[in-house]
Amino acid sequence: MVDRDVMERLLGLLEEYLNDLESVRGISLDFYESDKKTRRYVERTLQIAIEACLDMGWHIIADEGLPEAESNRDVFSVLAAAGIIEPGIVSTLKEMASFRNLIVHDYGKINDEIVYRILTERLGDFRDYARMIVEHLRRQ
Repeated sequence: MVDRDVMERLLGLLEEYLNDLESVRGISLDFYESDKKTRRYVERTLQIAIEACLDMGWHIIADEGLPEAESNRDVFSVLAAAGIIEPGIVSTLKEMASFRNLIVHDYGKINDEIVYRILTERLGDFRDYARMIVEHLRRQ
């Protein structure tokens, strides 16, 4: 059984991070590209939002005895195979995990236009994931 206190804490953090991102969502691409503090704020907040999503997945996998995920990207495949999240969102979530690795490990230059597009167009993906997790918890 999933530890509901842990999941509620993670869902709360995710909501906080998304609200933080929403507060800067209306900025222009030009401003985003020219303001180092804003870029760092958005990148870091996206990173910890993705980590909250991953932590939820890892907790569900461990607590419910699901097949072990081999990587952060694999977490979402395991959840989909178990019917916890919709298969249609898996590729998007895997891209999030890869994006997180790019930010954390500085594998290459971060493309400001991609980050800006995530900020302005893709925050709903996080909310969709959270909704699926909440629905799963309600079924338990």
